[in-house]
Amino acid sequence: MHAMQSRSDKDVLDASTAERLSTRLRLARHMRGMTLKVLADAAGCSESLLSKIENSKAYPSLPMLNRLVQVLGIGMGWMFEDRDGRDPVIARAGQRSAAALEAAGRRITVEVVIPDSGEHLLQCNILHVEAGASSPGEQQHAGEEAGYLLDGRLELTIAGRAHQLSAGDAFAFRSDQPHSFRNTGPTRASIFWVSTPPLT
Repeated sequence: MHAMQSRSDKDVLDASTAERLSTRLRLARHMRGMTLKVLADAAGCSESLLSKIENSKAYPSLPMLNRLVQVLGIGMGWMFEDRDGRDPVIARAGQRSAAALEAAGRRITVEVVIPDSGEHLLQCNILHVEAGASSPGEQQHAGEEAGYLLDGRLELTIAGRAHQLSAGDAFAFRSDQPHSFRNTGPTRASIFWVSTPPLT
């Protein structure tokens, strides 16, 4: 009986690349709200092959990968970036970086939980919204968002429908719907906000 051959460094690298590609391809498809069939048809491949690629059981040719990223509207570089965010992020209380935004004299402070470095598949912040402050107009982009209101009150408007939130309420929605928020309470509102970042 022959002993099993150990993987070479090249094999490990190829496996790592395939896993990264499959994860990012699946994420991009979900963010665009596309089914396997829709993406496969648009890219000129079979649904079963695309499923294998997304599950790291097959590797796409460069022409096929080029068609896939074109259909998804993402950059080829993002698919191959050798930055996978495997290192843990420990964000200690009082040590997280923060940035203040002001509109009409009202302040919103963005406290960063996950650094916006392009290494992670999620963006996560704690938003501190002063009384009367609101988001800078409506936002609309590919992806998903979710959050939890830690303190205060917030009016979250999604696709023209206003939702009144109080401390303890949570939300989730597709980011391709127009959305905005404003603090309707007398005190500061704090929201733990998670979203998928733009794919560039």
